[in-house]
Formats: sequence, C-alpha cells, structure tokens
Amino acid sequence: MDRSLDQAMELALGQAMLSGLDVPVGAVLLDPSGQVVASAHNERELTGDPTAHAELLAIQRVGKAKGDWRLEDLTLVVTLEPCVMCAGAIVAARIPKVIFGAFDEKVGAAGSRYDLLRDSRLGNPVEVIAGVKEAECSKLLKDFFEAKR
Repeated sequence: MDRSLDQAMELALGQAMLSGLDVPVGAVLLDPSGQVVASAHNERELTGDPTAHAELLAIQRVGKAKGDWRLEDLTLVVTLEPCVMCAGAIVAARIPKVIFGAFDEKVGAAGSRYDLLRDSRLGNPVEVIAGVKEAECSKLLKDFFEAKR
C-alpha cells in the first residue's frame, strides 16, 4: 500500500480517537499537495445531531472556509466506508476521490452494500480506494462496540 495513503489514514485515525462517546470515525480532507484543509470526527452524541458524521462535518468546514461548495480538488480520507447520507454529500460536493479504511457491510455506500460514489447516474463517478489500514480502522470500531456491551 502507498505510504502516503497510510499517512493520510493515520491522520483520520487520529481524528477518530477524538470521538469520545461517539462511534469512532474520523475524516480529513486533503488538498492536491496532501495538506489537511479540514478534519472532523463523529459528533452525533455530542451535538444530538444525527447528521454530525465525520465526513459531513469536514465537508461543511472546508466549504465554509473556502466560501465554495465545490470541492473538486480535494481528497476525502475516512476511517469507515461512507454511508448513503455521506456518499450523497460527497457526490454533491464534487469530491473526486475517497479513501476509506474499514468496510461497512450494513450501510456502506462505496461498494459494500451500495455503490453510490461510482454510480455515473449521480454525476461524475468518484475514485474509491478501499481498505487502507483496514485492520486498524476495524479494530478501533470493534473495540468501541465491545466496550459498550
């Protein structure tokens, strides 16, 4: 696996570890040079907002900072395969590339359950790189849910 992909996922994992009571999912948006322009982690429990997924928060933050909803030059790196809601936002923001770690067999929308990101009926297909640091991302989620039981 490409070292730069591993490094980018390490940044997303760092965000996931900040999730507190929330499901530990982290996301970073990178510019073409690989610099982080936005980062976030799940905040649903913190805010009481069901839409406060890491991906959406990162997208909102960079959109506000840029003053533009078109994020056509950015790459999203996220520890868990995006859900349908997040996939819709990714497509709407025109993010061309998504890198994720753990697969989400229940609600994943980047190839597991659905494949919205690569569905050309929704616009330009998004390049998807799956399974980057999958073991680490999966373990973080598994440990979180085991501790809740």
